[in-house]
Amino acid sequence: MPSSTVDVSQALDRHLRDLHLPTVRECYEPSARHAEAESLSYEQYLLELVERECQQREHHRVERMLRHSRLPLEKDLEGFDLQRLPVKPAQQIRKLIDGGFVERQENVLAFGKPGSGKTHALCAIGQELIRRSGGRTKVYFSRCALLVQELLMAKQELKLSRLLKRLAGYHVLIIDDIGYVKQQREEVEVLFTLLAERYERGSVMISSNLPFSQWEMIFKDPMTTAAAIDRLVHHCVILELNVPSYRLEQAQKNKQRART
Repeated sequence: MPSSTVDVSQALDRHLRDLHLPTVRECYEPSARHAEAESLSYEQYLLELVERECQQREHHRVERMLRHSRLPLEKDLEGFDLQRLPVKPAQQIRKLIDGGFVERQENVLAFGKPGSGKTHALCAIGQELIRRSGGRTKVYFSRCALLVQELLMAKQELKLSRLLKRLAGYHVLIIDDIGYVKQQREEVEVLFTLLAERYERGSVMISSNLPFSQWEMIFKDPMTTAAAIDRLVHHCVILELNVPSYRLEQAQKNKQRART
């Protein structure tokens, strides 16, 4: 067994590398000096090291899950002005970020005119779900048009079931701007298949500038439209963001500043 302090440090460093404990390896020496100065017990010293390792791992996990989510990170909760919203949707958003709806496998449907903040609201909620769960809640964001094309390509290559299985691995699927681009029938079919597969198996968050009364424009026929809406609203929270366009407001403010 190693006898000198140098030998002990080298051996400990090597073992911590083998055990993949980089934070413990980095801070065990200063923590030992702190523990000695504060007369901490061995258990307290060990607890401090383990807590630091866990905190660092959680930080890395959150950052990794944020990257994998494809969420636009600039659309976070800090940058979302809840004061612009009516009382009810503002309260709903504050409640949604606690993640209870994910455990209940409920959906979130955000409606409003272009520029009302639908996308920002859903992205902010998605980021908070990841951060507050320590990266344990898996979220995936996609524009509806891009997701539909990905699904259609997978179907053409006979890989649709594989893609659906991969998407099922996410606790929350955010589909942005459903109905913004009118799909062909084969595109509608793969979108409906996705929604049917996730029914009561995982949460879907959707933004749309079209009310339900106009969703036949998306799903092409009354029966498919009714079936899609039925699956989505069975367990859901509806956010009605009936506010003026944020982008238009900012453009008008910038124009006023330029004049002055």
